[in-house]
Amino acid sequence: MLYQLHEWQRAFLGPMSYFAHASARMFSEPGSLLSQWPGAARIAAGCELMYRLGKDYEKPAFGIHEIRTAGRTVAVVEQTALELPFCQLKRFKRYSDDPAVIETMRRQPVVLVVAPLSGHHATLLRDTVRTLLRDHKVYVTDWVDARMVPAEAGMFRLDDYVAYVERFIRHIGADELHVISVCQPTVPVLAAVSLMAARGEETPRSLVMMGGPIDPRKSPTSVNNLATTQPLSWFEANLIHTVPANYPGRGRKVYPGFLQHAGFIAMNPGRHLDSHWDYYLDLLRGDLDDAEAHRRFYDEYNAVLDMPAGYYLDTISTVFQQCLLPRGLWEVNGERVDPGAIARGALLTIEGELDDISGLGQTEAAHALCTGIPAARHAHRVIAGAGHYGIFSGRRWRETVYPQVRDFIRRHAGQRARKAAIQRKG
Repeated sequence: MLYQLHEWQRAFLGPMSYFAHASARMFSEPGSLLSQWPGAARIAAGCELMYRLGKDYEKPAFGIHEIRTAGRTVAVVEQTALELPFCQLKRFKRYSDDPAVIETMRRQPVVLVVAPLSGHHATLLRDTVRTLLRDHKVYVTDWVDARMVPAEAGMFRLDDYVAYVERFIRHIGADELHVISVCQPTVPVLAAVSLMAARGEETPRSLVMMGGPIDPRKSPTSVNNLATTQPLSWFEANLIHTVPANYPGRGRKVYPGFLQHAGFIAMNPGRHLDSHWDYYLDLLRGDLDDAEAHRRFYDEYNAVLDMPAGYYLDTISTVFQQCLLPRGLWEVNGERVDPGAIARGALLTIEGELDDISGLGQTEAAHALCTGIPAARHAHRVIAGAGHYGIFSGRRWRETVYPQVRDFIRRHAGQRARKAAIQRKG
């Protein structure tokens, strides 16, 4: 019923928000008579703020159309490499008409970025993907909003997430592949590669794990505490709702995006209030650059997706409450997850010094589990001054974190990628 009430509210606010947007334009456009009225700037700014607070936020586009690589600007085309009911495997294909550039790109390492299924869309990793494209062939998991998945597609649980990761690795080919997991997927990625190794399948050349809850018992944060202070029945009773009839996934049980968004805001309400007030002042002052930066951030931040209920509840129980992975007790479809079975490849873990979502030591715990990887192929980095988002987005990611990730991948790349790196240095 709560989901339906939200839809009624959305239907009610929709016309009002677009009226506010039109009013803001009428009171701000230079050619409009209304813009000459006394106080027009304040009216326009207030209406624009009302519009931003009331509008629907759809999934943003990645919007990556070109990048610089091998000293040239090359075109980028977003392609769907594999489509499954709950996720699309995206590839960002680079194109050039320069034979030397093509040869360099052909030899660069292949990277699979496993994006979180934790509220926001995979586009939250836009900066991650754009930066990686300088020196890598890049794939990314683009998770589908559960309300858009028809009920006949069945349930999606944490075990299914693990199976999806395995399938994506096999589809791309593990021989030249490096897997980067950001936050939540560090756990299912480690499980997927562990299971593949135990079966004797080929596994990726390296795993890069960033800010994830491998062992949430270490330096617990408010996120960890919430997951452990309430029983699983509380989450099911209070956070799980049914998709209403106006969506393809009608009847599906989900953790709705609007509830997740409310939780995001509740973590730092003062910060968001100050940000919106600053946005209003920027509009009054005519500071269009800062106002546009605010719009870009909240276009991404406010765009949320519904998570499948089974997957969300499994994650709460398996990852945070029972901590089955670090305890060596996790079974996926009857197979025991043993990270010690991974012998091929290398492991890099990255944590933010100020991460308030995955505390220090939670990601580093992967090293104690991956006993089959030789010590020389283990590496851990703590990024000074970085919060959770700073380790994969923004200036600190581009200037501090990425060079370390790039160099680690190069050291453990296949023969083709090593040749390409040598040529670039030459």
